Parts: sequence; structure tokens; C-alpha cells
Amino acid sequence: MQVDVLTLNAEKSGTVELKDDIFGLEPRRDILHRYVVWQMAKRQAGTHKAKERGEVTGTTKKFVRQKGSGGARHGNRKAPQFVGGGKAHGPRVRSHAHSLPKKVRRLALKHALSAKQSAAELIIIDEAQLADGKTKALVERFGKLGVKSALVMDASFDEGFARAAQNIDGVDVLPVVGANVYDILRHDKLILTKAAVEGLEARLS
Repeated sequence: MQVDVLTLNAEKSGTVELKDDIFGLEPRRDILHRYVVWQMAKRQAGTHKAKERGEVTGTTKKFVRQKGSGGARHGNRKAPQFVGGGKAHGPRVRSHAHSLPKKVRRLALKHALSAKQSAAELIIIDEAQLADGKTKALVERFGKLGVKSALVMDASFDEGFARAAQNIDGVDVLPVVGANVYDILRHDKLILTKAAVEGLEARLS
């Protein structure tokens, strides 16, 4: 499919051909959901921990006689029902990561790109260059493009552009090598340079 290429000043500077098998698919919510769940689980620290019965301090001496007290028979103060006792089945330090086939991950990335294209939330620019590296100048250019929340992707970023973008709330920059479904979907717009388009097509073809 043919898509217009813009400059940062929102002026047309040509067209680019996007591959239909990457940018022209019918987005599937189930595929996107599987990827995001996998990505978030992988990111989760898993450092939550509660002390269990074998980890708390307490006597194991029998503190009440076996019969005649009118209560239950106990022989350990570290049992979960006592104050200061261990937690029964508490959280343990573990990894929440699970596997997801590579072909599903690649397919999900294609569907995320297709979702942005079909929703008219994909903007192709010729290059992400900003000579002076001023945040104010970049905000003005994004205003011309009608952008408030965006993920900008390029093969490699100009230092001035990256420095200016990091001060804008709602705008993130990401190299092509770090492309992922969650970051693409959580921004209102996806801005790709021509170099980023070539990199994504080479990666997903």
C-alpha cells in the first residue's frame, strides 16, 4: 500500500510502499493480548515474599496440655493461626515469565503495526533529525503533525532529537531493535521514519 511520507513540519516529501503482510493485516485482539500478557509477566519482578511457618521465630514447645483445656491441641507457636506465626501459602520469590513461541511474537508485532495503520494512527516521516536539540522546537513540530502521545521509532536516533524528545510528556523514542507490542499500543500515534519501516520489514519478512 502507498502511504505519504511527511517531514517534521507536516509537509509531504514523497510516498513509501508498505508491505500488506506487515501493515495490512486484520488485527486480532487475542494475538495482541497474548503478547502483552507475556511481556508484562516477563517484566514483573517477582520479589514479593512472606515468611512461612519454617521461617518465623517461635517455640515448638507444647504450650497447652493435650486434654482438658477446652481448646484445640497445639504444639507449635509458629502455626499460621497465632499472632506472629508464619503465613500459610504466602507469596514466594519466583519468576512470572512464561514462554511464547517466536512465530506468535512476530505475528503479534505485525498485528500491532496493522492496527495502527488501520486506525489511521501511523505517521511516516522522512527522518527524525533536530539540529538544535531544543524541546520547544520539537513540541512545535509535533503540534503541526497533531501529535500529543506518540512512540517514535528509527534505526538510530539523532542525539539532538532524542534529547529534545525525552522532555516531552507522552512521547517516547525507541530504536527498531526494541520494537514491541505494548509500547506501540499504549501510545496514541506511532511515528516511523523511512529507515524504521525498512528495518521492521527486514525483521518481520
